[in-house]
Amino acid sequence: MTHLSLKQANHIIQEACKAARAANYKPMGVAVLDASGQLVAFAREDGASMFRFDIARGKAWGAVGMGASSRVLAERAKDNPNFFITLAATAEGKFLPQPGAVLIKDSHGHILGAVGASGGTGDEDEIICAAGVHAAGFVTE
Repeated sequence: MTHLSLKQANHIIQEACKAARAANYKPMGVAVLDASGQLVAFAREDGASMFRFDIARGKAWGAVGMGASSRVLAERAKDNPNFFITLAATAEGKFLPQPGAVLIKDSHGHILGAVGASGGTGDEDEIICAAGVHAAGFVTE
């Protein structure tokens, strides 16, 4: 598999939102990007604030661009803050190294894209993203 379809992206979002409701998390926004960082699909649950799209996309964009989960990027940013500040500026605000996004990989480990969420804590966001990826038959880190 070389790309992520709209159907697959929507399935990831549906399952991520299902996991959020099962855990009684706050209303979420979930964005799925392809391997080139382009938006494939996004959903904002009823009651989610206006910032959910930008934050979810920024987490996913950083993950796919750097080839690592946004949690890993947040950890790396602690050791090299100047690089990550510069990267965020260069990315014109599209890069957000905060927990809440995971890579979407096929069974061979090829990166197909990333999914990011916003609405809960970084841990909650990451949990629902991973749940969506796995439920859709893909692999995360």
